[in-house]
Amino acid sequence: MNILFINSIGRNKFGGGEKWMVNAAKGLTEKGHNVVLASKKNSKILRYAAEKGVGTDVFEIRGDIAPFTTLKIAAWLKKHKTDILICNLNKDVRVAGLAARLAGTPVVLARHGMLLCSRKWKHKLTLTNLTDGIITNSGTIRAAYAEYGWFDRNFVKVIYNGLDIPDHVEAHDFTQRFPGKKIIYSAGRLSDQKGFTYLIEAAAILRTQRSDLVFAVSGEGKLEPELKAQAKSAGLEDSFIFLGFTADIYPLLRGCDIFVLASLFEGMPNVVMEAMAMQKPVIATDVNGARELMGATATDPACATGIIIPSKNPQAIANAVNILIDDPLRMAAFGKAGYERVSREFTIGAMVRNLELHLQEQLEQKRGRA
Repeated sequence: MNILFINSIGRNKFGGGEKWMVNAAKGLTEKGHNVVLASKKNSKILRYAAEKGVGTDVFEIRGDIAPFTTLKIAAWLKKHKTDILICNLNKDVRVAGLAARLAGTPVVLARHGMLLCSRKWKHKLTLTNLTDGIITNSGTIRAAYAEYGWFDRNFVKVIYNGLDIPDHVEAHDFTQRFPGKKIIYSAGRLSDQKGFTYLIEAAAILRTQRSDLVFAVSGEGKLEPELKAQAKSAGLEDSFIFLGFTADIYPLLRGCDIFVLASLFEGMPNVVMEAMAMQKPVIATDVNGARELMGATATDPACATGIIIPSKNPQAIANAVNILIDDPLRMAAFGKAGYERVSREFTIGAMVRNLELHLQEQLEQKRGRA
């Protein structure tokens, strides 16, 4: 198959959706398909894709309507006899999806790692006319879209994210800087979405009860000055540490005691998957994908891999930490169960196999109808 991925994320932005797209493109390339990933010039995603051996190209999509760019993409699709176009953002669908219709590209899919489609008429118009389906990573997102009543039952396909579990990871030695302390670790973009303000409040609550905890956070973002000021105001300068951007968080995950996800919303939180792969107990807010990933049901938050808590609730975070941190046997059991679950159901290999099969089915169906 000849496949083009388009992702017009900002040049300096790179998150879980971008990592998924590169991993998917790399996996399909290794299976013998002709795959290209296109984005903005000098973008992080193109550099990352090139490092992974994925073919790249440049398309500048800046808005919902771009006639010149649409025609340019249509010509590219015709020239390369593209079978499948996979778009990331809504503007990618509107610009590149229209180009695919003009070029006669058989299959156009949107990939939604989060709830990117609301009940607005423009979303209905573009998704039902310019795409042949949506790929998502969470049953909760598929259920939300089903309520719109726009799509048939097979329009939205769930393909879980995957990761490659490293064979060996050397644990970061937190004891050199924090001797005698237990480490609560988190990672993510320093933005409102990730809920770090509530994590700081939880740390302040716990500080009134005990002095043996250190919170460490990897990430960068526009809220960094505000969050650092909040931690300082709460008297947490020595126990709430900002580590900045961390290219490889596996050593930190291996070296910590508990991982906490405090997000207000997610798609399928990759960082939770990574923590489980490092055999760490997880405390996660009840966001899209967390229950499916951790093995909890829709009605029962109990699971064998960690504790699920409500979002925007610092006391719930503090309570969950207190429940786990002094119970090494329970933490070890959660960690072991998490590793087994990820290695069984959430590998890159499984993700790529499921994606390849879905793309082949879509292409066969479209050609059969034609």
